[in-house]
Amino acid sequence: MPEYYLKIYCHTPGEDREAWVEVDSLGIHPDTALRLAELGLIDYRPGQVPASQAGRLLKILRLRRSLGVNLAGAAIIVNLLERLEKLQEEIESIKRG
Repeated sequence: MPEYYLKIYCHTPGEDREAWVEVDSLGIHPDTALRLAELGLIDYRPGQVPASQAGRLLKILRLRRSLGVNLAGAAIIVNLLERLEKLQEEIESIKRG
């Protein structure tokens, strides 16, 4: 029978320190995360990435797997998506008020 493990991360708003997550828990090899850090795409310390960048990291790797985009191309796409999301939020804010 397979064994399952649950990792729970807790981040208290207002903490000075940023929460970090293990790259293994994201299903990512540490060498891959290190390579992305060397390219300036994410922050990295041995075996860990900031929790705030975990989603970005997963998007980059999903683009590579799904579409075969290289790391540089995936980074550009993710940057553009993040800018687009920010602009959409600004538009919604302007519409509301």
